Amino acid sequence: MSRFFSSRYAALTPYTPGEQPQDQDYLKLNTNESPFPPSPGVAAAVAAQCGKLQLYSDPQCTGLRRALAEHYGVKPANIMVGNGSDEVLDLAFCAFAGEERPLYFADVTYGFYPVFAAKNRLPFEVIPLKEDFTIDPADYFGKNGVTVIANPNAPTGLALGLDAIEAILKANPDGVLIVDEAYVDFGAESAAALLDRYDNLLVVRTFSKSRSMAGARLGFAIGCEALIADLETLRYSTNPYNVNRMTLAAGEAALAEDDYYMDNCRRIAAIRQDVAGQLEAMGWRVLPSKTNFLFAASPAMGGKAMYQALRQKGVLVRHFDAPRTRDFIRITIGDEAQMERFVNTVKEIEKEAAQ
Repeated sequence: MSRFFSSRYAALTPYTPGEQPQDQDYLKLNTNESPFPPSPGVAAAVAAQCGKLQLYSDPQCTGLRRALAEHYGVKPANIMVGNGSDEVLDLAFCAFAGEERPLYFADVTYGFYPVFAAKNRLPFEVIPLKEDFTIDPADYFGKNGVTVIANPNAPTGLALGLDAIEAILKANPDGVLIVDEAYVDFGAESAAALLDRYDNLLVVRTFSKSRSMAGARLGFAIGCEALIADLETLRYSTNPYNVNRMTLAAGEAALAEDDYYMDNCRRIAAIRQDVAGQLEAMGWRVLPSKTNFLFAASPAMGGKAMYQALRQKGVLVRHFDAPRTRDFIRITIGDEAQMERFVNTVKEIEKEAAQ
């Protein structure tokens, strides 16, 4: 770091994104991107904005908020739009957590949570998952601060039911519960169904995974009008033009062609189930996933060795080198041909290891 870097951030450990190497043509199963392109209407909507890039985007995100509100059965005032769900989460942490309301999150979950907490100098408590990587809702009872739960969780792929989410809400009436639903469209239940009953619930979603728009950077929050107003206060205090014209148009077009994306989600879930079965037949431990990835451990070698062996053969997966996760790799679900290549490569690696 330079000698001018603020001492406030000297100890900050930044988030490590999935690698994007350029040295060869890899099969990328490491960043939970969709294997399918956006719907045809998205490309047309983006192209229509190219001649208007001299103009600022709509700071109120009017059209997209209206479309999202209609899609989820709420009012536009219940929607806040962000530059990816990461921006939404960062603003939510800043808006609702502080000395009087610490943050609570799991020890094995999305790696940006502790980074946001540290960057914003927010007090936080890490709550360990159970031995089987599940969340015990009772561990979050009486935590009237700000609880954030990735549901389904990453990197485990496990999901809580709405009864568990509601139990946490009831147990913390004076705290905010943020439910990060980046992967919910692949088989879990959305907490959006509880929004009309709880003013302390904020649901955060993204277009990156189920709507094939990771490169567009588009996320949003759904909550009561007061929570959304708080988020908008911070957004307008930092970057009111946070979402560009092309991304706003792409988001509206994607919602208009929702059947295309939900069909893709069902296809990905079916492929996921098939690959999980094949790995289990090979003796792997595979956690039951409700996401577009699998969290799995080989009986033949540790997670780091499997990650490295796959990389050498041109297949990228994700490995988290921490005590509770080091035996596992996280495998993004691609299309049928991609996953056939992945399984065949794993078989080749394990055969070589046995010789």
